[in-house]
Amino acid sequence: MAAGDANCPAKPVERPSVEPVEPDAPATRSLDITMTRVETKIVPQVNAAQLVAELESLAAFSDSPAPAVTRIVFSETDGRARRYVKDLCATAGLVVREDAVGNTFARWIGSQPNLPAIGTGSHVDAIPNAGRYDGTVGVLGGLEAIRALQRCGFHPRRSIELVLFTSEEPTRFGIGCLGSRLLSGTLTPQQAMSLADKEGKSLDEWRMEAGFRGELSTVLVPRGHYAGFVELHIEQGPLLEQHGTALGVVTAIAAPASLRIWIEGEGGHAGAVLMPQRRDALCAAAEIALAVEAAAHETGSIDTVATTGVFDVFPGAINSIPLRVRLEIDVRDIDQRRRDSVLARIQSSCDEVAARRRVQVRAEIINADPPAQCDGSIIEALTGGAVRQGLDSERMVSRAYHDSLFMAGIAPVAMLFIPCRGGFSHRPDEYASPEAISNGVLVLAEALAELANS
Repeated sequence: MAAGDANCPAKPVERPSVEPVEPDAPATRSLDITMTRVETKIVPQVNAAQLVAELESLAAFSDSPAPAVTRIVFSETDGRARRYVKDLCATAGLVVREDAVGNTFARWIGSQPNLPAIGTGSHVDAIPNAGRYDGTVGVLGGLEAIRALQRCGFHPRRSIELVLFTSEEPTRFGIGCLGSRLLSGTLTPQQAMSLADKEGKSLDEWRMEAGFRGELSTVLVPRGHYAGFVELHIEQGPLLEQHGTALGVVTAIAAPASLRIWIEGEGGHAGAVLMPQRRDALCAAAEIALAVEAAAHETGSIDTVATTGVFDVFPGAINSIPLRVRLEIDVRDIDQRRRDSVLARIQSSCDEVAARRRVQVRAEIINADPPAQCDGSIIEALTGGAVRQGLDSERMVSRAYHDSLFMAGIAPVAMLFIPCRGGFSHRPDEYASPEAISNGVLVLAEALAELANS
């Protein structure tokens, strides 16, 4: 690493030992670079007041009144938020570019710019009536980590690239992580071209109205473009706060499988059709929803979760027997075989209910993404950074999925969690303290410095 200035003294230090991954922790795949251990100490300083003010300014770009944040991808509000972030990146001296779907890249060019870069970042789109920290801490916190290293006089060997991903939330097109799916090749341009909103307006129409043009095939980033990717994020769960732990180092990211199930029975007058003759689609759907819950419990693992989040009934009249029901189901786990066994149990339950209740049941898998195992070397860099900052950390899994899940298809990844009050997220009272945010940024800066000079 480069020597620091007066605010960032450089002197030989003994690198603290890092506890190895526990035997029962998920396996990690090896970082595809040789790690060179750093023998100089950097002292990055986070400008917490500036960062909090920037988070508040970004939250003001909203289609809902404060404290709620609504920022749907490709809306005018989304565009203004993006411009705000790009201006901050330009002021920091980063080289900014955008791709055809709106993924935004702000690069701090290293002394050896041809080497694969180290990436960090997240998203700024927000579901309706959301909070101000989901995703944005990873974008503006990633920027502040870069600025802290700049102020410290650090000079990276590898370039460090901040990424603002397009449409991490599924609000507009019904699919999450649109930008990172395209960037990693998980979603093909042909599949993306078929995406549309509820009114039938296509992805192509929306992105071009927002000013993003060019062939979607150009969004793909080749394997080897990044030497590693680290995402800072609020936990969106209560464990860190409950444990009184400053930071969570993520070892695995659970992946979702999404199903859409249609049940068709026979409608009729609620008073005229006798009970023995009924083929009630809603009652059949209710049994399937309970079977979904049971299938998750039956694995015996706390990491298996399953949710029936949509229950759409037709015709929806109090005096009419339900004719059709549409269910949408989310199943997640960090173990793909275990998750897929839940999908198989759900299908078996659908078949059994259909036969017993004399209804037709059709199931469609919308997506079934593989879970991601985080990289051991990046986990070690994050854990070591926490030790050097005097912060405690614990290893944990991410039960929510993030853009890092798809970045894992093209680069070694890991995530760093900070606590959020009550574990609340996707709601207006979502909150992370300035101290928690600063802690995350400091450790992210430490890890970026080590990885960039590896």
